[in-house]
Amino acid sequence: MENILSIKNLKKSFGENQVVNGLSFDVNKGDILGLLGPNGAGKSTTINMIAMLLDKESGDVLFDGKDVQKNNIEFKKSLGLVPQDIAIFSDLTAYENVKFFCSLYGIKGKELKERTKDALEKVGLWNRKDDFPDSYSGGMKRRLNIACSIAHKPKLLIMDEPTVGIDPQSRNNILEVTKELREEGTTVIYTSHYIEEVEAICSKLIIMDKGIIIEEGDKEEIKLKYKKQGLNNLEEIFLSLTGTELRD
Repeated sequence: MENILSIKNLKKSFGENQVVNGLSFDVNKGDILGLLGPNGAGKSTTINMIAMLLDKESGDVLFDGKDVQKNNIEFKKSLGLVPQDIAIFSDLTAYENVKFFCSLYGIKGKELKERTKDALEKVGLWNRKDDFPDSYSGGMKRRLNIACSIAHKPKLLIMDEPTVGIDPQSRNNILEVTKELREEGTTVIYTSHYIEEVEAICSKLIIMDKGIIIEEGDKEEIKLKYKKQGLNNLEEIFLSLTGTELRD
């Protein structure tokens, strides 16, 4: 598999608290990588450093073999980010929201309209395109958030707990959209507190705790490895490695 993202010895401290401590891993093109860990494991800090929203203390982030800091404009055009907190404008319609965020990547005219429509159709909101987000349910707002993040067709999409507190219909839509994006060539880093989501969509896993990687690899190979130790599913594996349940 061709590598798209390389993280090398990434570190970040807040005061005396070492949140990320020498993290190194690779992401291959076409992967849906599940990034798992208990609260405080360093997942969001790692994601924010990769996305250049947070300065790293040391280490390197390489995208397509190039340092993202030296090629930040090219990298940002290739990146989509779905944050934990919904980031949409309440005074713009759904269509206007997606069109605005897509236009930030230099997309104009007919192509801008086509990509806006395509993104809204993917998340099942085209029939509500002229409505304002305040009229949406929580799940619909999260789906709109995703549409805003994918309209420019990113090569790498980071999804930070995109299904927190939403209805089953919206959760299923988000999982299906994520798999569809992968089939279209998008590489995904996905954090979640739901084992069933990881089972449904992730091909690779990284389990973090206290700022370091404690397990990583192909999802099925990890399950097979721990099955030999009497652990029958990812939930039991996670509990054994971290001492906590994933949803704690």
